[in-house]
Amino acid sequence: MTDFFESEREQSKQAAMPLAARLAPQNLDDFAGQSEILGKGKMLRRLIEADKITSAVFFGPPGVGKTALARFIAHSTKANVTELNAAAAGVADLKKVLDHARLRIENNFEEKRTLLILDEIHHFNKTQQDVLLPSVESGQIVLIGLTTENPYFYINNALLSRFSVFEFKPLCEEDLSKIINRAAKSANFNITAGARNFLITQSNGDARRLLNAVELAIITTPYTGGQKEITLDIVKECIQKRHLNYDKKGDEHYDIISAFIKSMRGSDPDAAVYWLARMLESGEDPRFIARRIFICAAEDVGLAEPSAIMIAQAAFKSAEVLGMPEVRIPLAEAAIYVACAPKSNAAYLAINEALAEVKDGPRRNVPAHLRSGFKNEGYKYAHDFPNHYVEQEYMPNPKKFYNPTTQGKEKNIKERQELLKKK
Repeated sequence: MTDFFESEREQSKQAAMPLAARLAPQNLDDFAGQSEILGKGKMLRRLIEADKITSAVFFGPPGVGKTALARFIAHSTKANVTELNAAAAGVADLKKVLDHARLRIENNFEEKRTLLILDEIHHFNKTQQDVLLPSVESGQIVLIGLTTENPYFYINNALLSRFSVFEFKPLCEEDLSKIINRAAKSANFNITAGARNFLITQSNGDARRLLNAVELAIITTPYTGGQKEITLDIVKECIQKRHLNYDKKGDEHYDIISAFIKSMRGSDPDAAVYWLARMLESGEDPRFIARRIFICAAEDVGLAEPSAIMIAQAAFKSAEVLGMPEVRIPLAEAAIYVACAPKSNAAYLAINEALAEVKDGPRRNVPAHLRSGFKNEGYKYAHDFPNHYVEQEYMPNPKKFYNPTTQGKEKNIKERQELLKKK
């Protein structure tokens, strides 16, 4: 019997869906970005088109197409599909899926293959991952894991070795602009150039965030002459604060602090203060930042500019007693000072080499004339000699650990050491 209302119900269902869901790719050419893994002729694309997908991990920041691609595969494959979220699923849930997969093979179902899409796979602990391993290894299930974290840190090696790993990159401006064009065509609106550019910049490569802002703008904008006009003022209200990918326990956290330290070490104050701003804006603990400046002052500036460590210490004390926004100033001053200071890691290398010598080198006893107490006959008091220096044995089997550079104030140390040795 013909259902005359089926089309109307389908249209109502589509209209009720979020904009991001309505714009979900219907074919592989609809995907924005990820051409390195989904372009014509690429391995992942060939596997999907042939319905021969093997176990894989899709990882990358939010809103770059991981879930959209997994759902596209789920809708296009002939395999039996199950979806789980690792943040909520337990071992019992896993075993239920794996038992069903085994039974489908044993009972020779027409759709024998089972595709398990596991979102947020990084939440699974070692025990849960070990439960998956035999079924993945035997081919009872094809597993697609989705994660925003680096799988090499969160998935054990035995399971990871059975996966193909595909990295999804943040979407570029051109990709995001195409998504806005598709949204405008689907929802029938105009968007000004200023609004478009603002949305692209603020979404930070995240298509989901962009579309959520566009949808909010559509909802709150009245019709003008039969069409909605989305302006810069409207989108500023809809996406009030730029989204920064900065999970304090995730890859982005470590990448940014690494860039911050390397910028100071590399004498680039502009880059250093930018990465500092990224961390502060993302809510990083100022004390964590101050400790890194302190370490960099000691390790990378060293005696080439001894005052750097004092300025870093002052910034650290400021971080203990000040909050935002005031603490940003001493932190910026210290980061800029360390970045601009001459660099030397000679002290860092000296202590590392000395520690290695203590651990693995010959044992040296304290010379008799250097020992404490009154039985140190033969000790020469340096201040009794010209230039407050006298040559004597301070360490048996002398070995040079500290090699001052010619950078900054350390040049003076080098010259004085050489002069004393000559005299």
